[in-house]
Amino acid sequence: MPATGDRDDPYSAFNFIVEIDGVIVGGFAEAGGLTAEQEIIEYRNGNEDITVRKLPGKAKYTNITLKRGYTQSRELWEWRKLVITGRTQRKSGTIQLLDEARQPALQWTFREGWPSKWEGPALNAKNNDVAIESLEIAHEGIVLE
Repeated sequence: MPATGDRDDPYSAFNFIVEIDGVIVGGFAEAGGLTAEQEIIEYRNGNEDITVRKLPGKAKYTNITLKRGYTQSRELWEWRKLVITGRTQRKSGTIQLLDEARQPALQWTFREGWPSKWEGPALNAKNNDVAIESLEIAHEGIVLE
């Protein structure tokens, strides 16, 4: 089989941008939880054989987890603080995976997100790791565009 010269290489996982309400909120070291799953409803009629039918149930979405090096920016904490004080502010956002030319290749869009957990850095005088903050965003749906 002759080579055509066309390659379809996979994208690198380190090239991504996070936007919340259309604003790039900084560089993140990690973004995870891009998961959508469906509950399974098992059902069987009494007049059928022993095989169980499997029907799609409710859709569930895992919380999105974002991690970044801690800086002077307090915008993630301030967003979380609104939830703590009972003034939850829901936002939509995107996570864009970039190609080698740093152009958007894939985009996941979440809706009705709010910060359900914020975690500050683990401080340890015995190492020289970067101080990391983590934010978990609960949301009501994610779409791959």
